[in-house]
Amino acid sequence: MEPIRLDFSTLHLTDEQFYQLCIANPEQPLELTAQGVLLVMSPVGGESGRSEAGLIAQLYNWNSQTQLGEVFSSSTVFRLPLGSQRSPDVAWIKLERWNALTPEHQQKFPPIAPDFVIELRSRTDSLSDLQEKMLEYRANGVRLGLLINPQAQQVEIYRVNQEVEILQSPTQVNCDEVLSGFILDLSQIWQ
Repeated sequence: MEPIRLDFSTLHLTDEQFYQLCIANPEQPLELTAQGVLLVMSPVGGESGRSEAGLIAQLYNWNSQTQLGEVFSSSTVFRLPLGSQRSPDVAWIKLERWNALTPEHQQKFPPIAPDFVIELRSRTDSLSDLQEKMLEYRANGVRLGLLINPQAQQVEIYRVNQEVEILQSPTQVNCDEVLSGFILDLSQIWQ
């Protein structure tokens, strides 16, 4: 199901008000665009949830070995530099950048753009909405972003100052340019 869009632009929710709204509604994933549109997200189904967990596990296992950063799930909201508050399905931040945040910033919605994000398209997600979100991540400084589209068996790769690269049915994606030595296995996604 497409997210419900509520225009809050005339109310100008502060960061703290949005945080409190999310805390008051923990079962309902919320995002806020830079234009003040509140997005009420729907939960994902079993297949998408299973695939998302597998992606997080791969990144977490790599990071446990390298200790280069911190891994975050889709429940984490990031306050991006250009004003939106978004929750990628999978995110990673370089350890030095994460440690530079205050404990309060780490505790609430971190005011930082991740270095790496993954968005996994579920059957009910609008591809154009996800592509727009990926462009927003890139504009906010995300160095590498993957939009995984199981319906078309494609991966769109978003990099700073580069055109989007599209891979058809890849079994792996090399993420070494941002995540040293990390190769994402996608073989389970296409099944």
